[in-house]
Amino acid sequence: MKIILANPRGFCAGVNMAIESLEQALDFFGAPVYVYHEIVHNKYVVERFLRRGVVFVESLEEVPEGAPLLYSAHGVAPQVREQARRRKLRAIDATCPLVTKVHLEAVKYAREGYTIILIGHEGHDEVVGTMGEAPDCMVLVETAEDVERLEVPDPDKVAYLTQTTLSVDDANVVIAALRKKFPRIANPPRDDICYATQNRQEAVRVLASRSDVVLVLGSQNSSNSKRLAEIARSLGPRSHLIDGVSEIRPGWFQGAETVLITAGASAPEDVVQECITYLQRSFGATIQEEWVREENVHFPLPKSLRELQPASAPADVEGR
Repeated sequence: MKIILANPRGFCAGVNMAIESLEQALDFFGAPVYVYHEIVHNKYVVERFLRRGVVFVESLEEVPEGAPLLYSAHGVAPQVREQARRRKLRAIDATCPLVTKVHLEAVKYAREGYTIILIGHEGHDEVVGTMGEAPDCMVLVETAEDVERLEVPDPDKVAYLTQTTLSVDDANVVIAALRKKFPRIANPPRDDICYATQNRQEAVRVLASRSDVVLVLGSQNSSNSKRLAEIARSLGPRSHLIDGVSEIRPGWFQGAETVLITAGASAPEDVVQECITYLQRSFGATIQEEWVREENVHFPLPKSLRELQPASAPADVEGR
């Protein structure tokens, strides 16, 4: 058996920044540190932080007044920020800058009187946060069929935004439907789908056709990981989205000569390595690394967290 190890894979710059932010918040404040939603959508990352005393909450009512609170990489609505201020929480914003970009675009279009069409998945943390920026003038669509049912006050005053972790192909289908229905639709000068999502999808498109089986490391609630598995499946090989080696079934590899391994943007590298070790021990697998794109993106820690480093006492540390 040969393993093709896809590059790029795994943590993106936004996930790295969010995880490092939480690590440093733990070092500074000590446990417990509260996080609004999961820091990233990955079972192993979340469980590791739970063991260190992090408390993940779905409501700020669960956070004691004055406690440290970190916003996850997916971003939050302005109403959450206001509630945190009222409760005097020591808030640190670990929102991915690429998600913040979409929030700022939403605010801009809303201010200019546009109806904003957000392409995304209902209920996803990022979508909830983005829609909170302009709830009165934003509409969510997931498919081209949703576009056909749209009715807007002024068809000439429409703009679209996208969730950052979508399938590029799926998003393009919806965008084409929007352009057909609203020929004058506005859009941001730069694509909203993040560089890491696009690069990982491109790697799967390039490499999956050379594989019999594809393993995608990532959790079921990770949008970008699910898209990787869907893309791989559409290209023919047997494809499995798994959290880690414990979910692997030996029967998946019957007759398989080549296995492609990749990982979603929130999946840690150690789970990838555990799967490689399993295939080496079980099937004598050899490894071939394949690079489709180079990534050299780095996001600095939130300004508010950087300011804590020399500080003697934390004050209001919310930053955006």
